[in-house]
Amino acid sequence: MQVTLWGTRGSLATPGAEMARYGGNTSCVGVLGRAGTVLVLDAGTGIRRLGASIPESARRVDILLTHLHMDHIQGLGFFAPLYRPELEVHIWGPGSATLRLQARLMRYLSPPLFPVNLSELPCRLSFHDVASREIDIGEFRVCSALVCHPGPTVGYRICAPEKGVLTYLPDHEPALAALRFPSLPREWTSGASLAAGADLLIHDSQYSAAEYPGHCGWGHSSLNQTLDFGSLTEVKQLVPFHHDPDHTDTELDRLMAQAIDEAKPGYRVTPGIEGTVFEL
Repeated sequence: MQVTLWGTRGSLATPGAEMARYGGNTSCVGVLGRAGTVLVLDAGTGIRRLGASIPESARRVDILLTHLHMDHIQGLGFFAPLYRPELEVHIWGPGSATLRLQARLMRYLSPPLFPVNLSELPCRLSFHDVASREIDIGEFRVCSALVCHPGPTVGYRICAPEKGVLTYLPDHEPALAALRFPSLPREWTSGASLAAGADLLIHDSQYSAAEYPGHCGWGHSSLNQTLDFGSLTEVKQLVPFHHDPDHTDTELDRLMAQAIDEAKPGYRVTPGIEGTVFEL
């Protein structure tokens, strides 16, 4: 599978900030299978550029939403494939205790917040509620599970038919204000079953170690906790993701180098930079 980072920020980057390399778009990752299956992980502002890369020959696209916070869906209405009548688009994501996924999304994709209603989109659109389940999408086996983040939020584990496992946990707080992390067995830790042994883990790393104590319970991890989570789950490669919009390129370089030097992880760490492509 081919994995491309199209948006890596936790929310829109601060105007004028120095961030030419890491990028300023919000969360979106593209996954392309060898047999042509197209998966889109979250619909942040990066989805606009991803949409332009989908060939005219494509007949189906599946969008997997982790949750419905604005930074993860604000690009959805600008996803060009939604306006192609011949295209089949499936949107997967969590409902709530009172509303299904389609009804939740209609609150955003309808006037006055957006000029086009979901029902007016010309593509062949289907919605699927997910929480903790396994599904087959094209050539991929996709596992989802609820994880620690405010509101209904899921993470995804995507397995290719022969080899290659991607885990996507962009908004995740497995430490949840623990005095020491990891402090629980792996099987009791949020998201650990999804990440165990993954070839590539894309994981929330919004805060520095110094910033995290002031944001306990907000649903995000410090970079140090992310590296500890990677060690706990024995991943082969980790991508720190969901960068704080106030962190510039220079600050992110410094925080990455410092955290890696302290943790000395036994796996490869690749900073989450827009445009980066991984082959699994």
